[in-house]
Amino acid sequence: MKSNTWTIIKKEFARFFGDRQLLFTTVIMPGLLIYIIYSLMGVGIKSMVSQGADEVVTMRVENLPPSMAPLLATDSCLVVVEQGFGQEDVDNLEDKSVNVVLARFPEGFDSLVAAYTPQAGVAAPNVEIYYNSANNASLRVFSLLSGGLTAYEEQMSNRFDINRADREEQKFDQATTDQVLGNVWSKLLPMIIVMMLFSGVMSIAPSSIAGEKERGTIATLLVTPMRRNELAIGKIVSLSSIGLLSGISSFVGIALSLPKMVHGDASDLDLAFNYSLRDYTALLLVIFATVLVMSAAVSLLSAMAKDVKNAGTMVTPLMMVVTLAGLLPMFQSGASHSLAVYLVPFYNSIEVMVGLFAHELAVVPLLVTLAANLIYSVAAVWGLTRMFNSEKVMFSR
Repeated sequence: MKSNTWTIIKKEFARFFGDRQLLFTTVIMPGLLIYIIYSLMGVGIKSMVSQGADEVVTMRVENLPPSMAPLLATDSCLVVVEQGFGQEDVDNLEDKSVNVVLARFPEGFDSLVAAYTPQAGVAAPNVEIYYNSANNASLRVFSLLSGGLTAYEEQMSNRFDINRADREEQKFDQATTDQVLGNVWSKLLPMIIVMMLFSGVMSIAPSSIAGEKERGTIATLLVTPMRRNELAIGKIVSLSSIGLLSGISSFVGIALSLPKMVHGDASDLDLAFNYSLRDYTALLLVIFATVLVMSAAVSLLSAMAKDVKNAGTMVTPLMMVVTLAGLLPMFQSGASHSLAVYLVPFYNSIEVMVGLFAHELAVVPLLVTLAANLIYSVAAVWGLTRMFNSEKVMFSR
């Protein structure tokens, strides 16, 4: 009995360790993917924390008290200018590219705080800080000043207020609704859209090619009077079209649910989306180009697989890569300005979506992404044609 058990064990070990692909996907790939993903996430988190840290910010202060001067001196990238400012300066902060923070202290702030008593029935001295939370550098300085003031206030037993709105229309954070929502959508929606697109492609592509090999019907297709590149193009275009329908369906569902996420009514789409026809057209082009590359990549992997199950195993690393690419926008602010980024498949589409949803869509990165994805798809058609011409690949068991 022990001999038979040992025979079975040796047989299973020989099958497992003799299959290099199975050995890689089972033993090596999990640890390798976790290392890569966690390492890149660490880099992303570090980048997110340091965003805006090296940008010079001009802080215009009115009535700067001596008690606050040492706090502002701790930021080496902060240029403090002691002068007044008006409503026009506050309105200019709506442009999130402006690295300016405005702070107004009551005249004689330190004396007022020392003399203030809550029982007097007089409003506490109020510090007004105007900033734009969509600008990381501006938000950094606001956090520095408000944090220092909060700590100082706790020591003084709540003898002054920070950003107390004395008028109904008074607003201290000058980030517009478009900027705030665009910042949220640019971090969330690219990942959701790309994952939905990949799920749609993954559900149909393996069975279209690996399934044909498993059922033996691929031989019938290969002996028909058609060129192999026509077969490859037909497979990729049809899979892309079906995947695109799945992606559009997912996108419509997302669009209709966005007002609910921001506590609006289902008909109040302007609250969630304030994008032009140009933006929607660009998004549709990017979605189609992304599905085309995804279908091409999954088709290549499926052609190398022996059956549908094996194809699913081979596609898993690609799914992990796409998932990681979708997570990266959460650790950055806005789209990349480096054109080299838009040559990276999958990630280039995500970067374009980030810029689009953040209302920062640029034409050149969009065109580079569309051209790169088209080139990758043509290369995949060529590779798939070579596989269809190889009996060793098509009829491997």
